[in-house]
Amino acid sequence: MRSEDLKPDVIIEGPFFPEPIKIIQVQYLDNGLIQIQGVGTIERRFYDPVISHEDLTKLKLYTENKIDFGADPEGFFLFVEASRVRNAFQFDPLFAVNVSQVDPLPHQIEAVYHYILQNPRPRFLLADDPGAGKTIMAGLVLKELKLRGVVERTLIVVPGHLRDQWRREMWDRFNETFQVIDRQVMKAAFGRNVWEDFSQVITSMDFARQEDVLESLKEITWDLVIVDEAHKLSAYRYGEKTKKTKRYILGEVLSQTSRFLLFLTATPHRGDP
Repeated sequence: MRSEDLKPDVIIEGPFFPEPIKIIQVQYLDNGLIQIQGVGTIERRFYDPVISHEDLTKLKLYTENKIDFGADPEGFFLFVEASRVRNAFQFDPLFAVNVSQVDPLPHQIEAVYHYILQNPRPRFLLADDPGAGKTIMAGLVLKELKLRGVVERTLIVVPGHLRDQWRREMWDRFNETFQVIDRQVMKAAFGRNVWEDFSQVITSMDFARQEDVLESLKEITWDLVIVDEAHKLSAYRYGEKTKKTKRYILGEVLSQTSRFLLFLTATPHRGDP
């Protein structure tokens, strides 16, 4: 840097200052020394070092890092929008409700947001009366956990006659697509484990309990498992002996291969453990 470049209002940087400084005044002293007086552009501190003409080579004009607006605007918008959606649940306590086609009742909000989602590892039995909207509550739990980034793979196990109903409800109300896996789909995937092919699956309870299907399920882990009509996963005690049904064994397997677990039933247990 040359001495004639040292002028008031010029911003310089060098090893004599911990930050860029804006020059206020320059004084030329005896013996070829130069006193530079300036104010830091960051901490606003005052500096007045004395340097030699040889030290001028260590100084340079400060160039600000200018923001480049030459990026793809659509790509930038998508990035910002993805960040907004990814963190929206932190600012909207009912985020899943507001992005779904549902009008939840107070007891559904209380169950989902005040109990289930308050638990760091939700494993719950929802035993509300028939018609209380347990499907909607399960969908809200699924949607909320997905939006928070903690659920990716979901398995829904239901009685066979409810498969299409559940699939339709998940799509119409929550815009979630589920693949139905049955014997036909399993045969078409001969040689590989079909459960690995899809991240969101609906299957029949009586299909999943079959021995060969159950063995393939043991190899797969799920983030969330939802079981409707969960009272069908029953075991019976006779004296000191307990008889486990195949459906009950299915429930045991799913409980071991899932992080989050949600059982739905409207049938009271009448005190039977």
